[in-house]
Amino acid sequence: MVANVKDAIIGVSLGGKTLLSGKVINGHLVKSQTKRINNKGTEEEILTELINAITEVFDDEVAGIGIGVPSLVDVTNGIVYKVQKIPSWREVHLKDLLESRFGVKVYVNNDANCFAIGEKYFGQAKEYSNVVGLIIGAGVGAGIIFREHLYSGTNCGAGEFGSIPYRDHDFEYYCSESFFEEKYGIKFELLYNRALNNDKIALAIFEQYGFDIGNIIKTILFTTDPEIIIIGGTISKAFKFFEKIMWKKVKTFIYKHSLKKLKIVQSEQSEIAVLGAAALYFDAQNVTMRK
Repeated sequence: MVANVKDAIIGVSLGGKTLLSGKVINGHLVKSQTKRINNKGTEEEILTELINAITEVFDDEVAGIGIGVPSLVDVTNGIVYKVQKIPSWREVHLKDLLESRFGVKVYVNNDANCFAIGEKYFGQAKEYSNVVGLIIGAGVGAGIIFREHLYSGTNCGAGEFGSIPYRDHDFEYYCSESFFEEKYGIKFELLYNRALNNDKIALAIFEQYGFDIGNIIKTILFTTDPEIIIIGGTISKAFKFFEKIMWKKVKTFIYKHSLKKLKIVQSEQSEIAVLGAAALYFDAQNVTMRK
């Protein structure tokens, strides 16, 4: 790593209902906050909420701002397109607006990419060059680290494994929270609590889920061949309930040599959304210094 991770950076995670912001120094959140947002508000109203959230953790030490959003992003120009669950945000020139307001560099990217780069700088991927961070929750997405740096693709669309056709739907249908609700009529949190109490039906459902997760991981192996896959998102806390069946399916992967070094782990970073957004700054500085 070339950039100084001791720089003070603001990390922001914009979700469909919540806004997380924090000041990150040396990989630690020294100041943070969580706010509910009105996702039905106008573009200007939500932008004002975002600016206020940044202002509350911003000071003269801050060298840059990183923002993760659940949408496609023009990474070069920092333009956000069609943010999930925020209808008014269809094309927001976020980088220009915030750089003008705060006077520091601003970096914007997809939330799954932030997850992956956060694990690279502050989590379990520090020692690996080729990494996939897989988020399983309300949706399914992934961030890809290739040769030490974030790979977003031409249109920030790299890692959209959830949209790949699978069975009669796509991977997102079978690997997100909707799988439990659509197929079994139960919300994930309730199912998870039942599994914690050794409910046999709940455990059997997670076994089926592990089969599908195993298949999406095989797809990831075919396309990216990573050293490590880190699983995050709300469903990841149930990892122990589907890990065994997941691995059973993964081990049917045709290229056995790839499996010898492969690691699949559960994310251990509870603050990864904000840390990952802040890590966009460090990755950008390191890419610049390599040119």
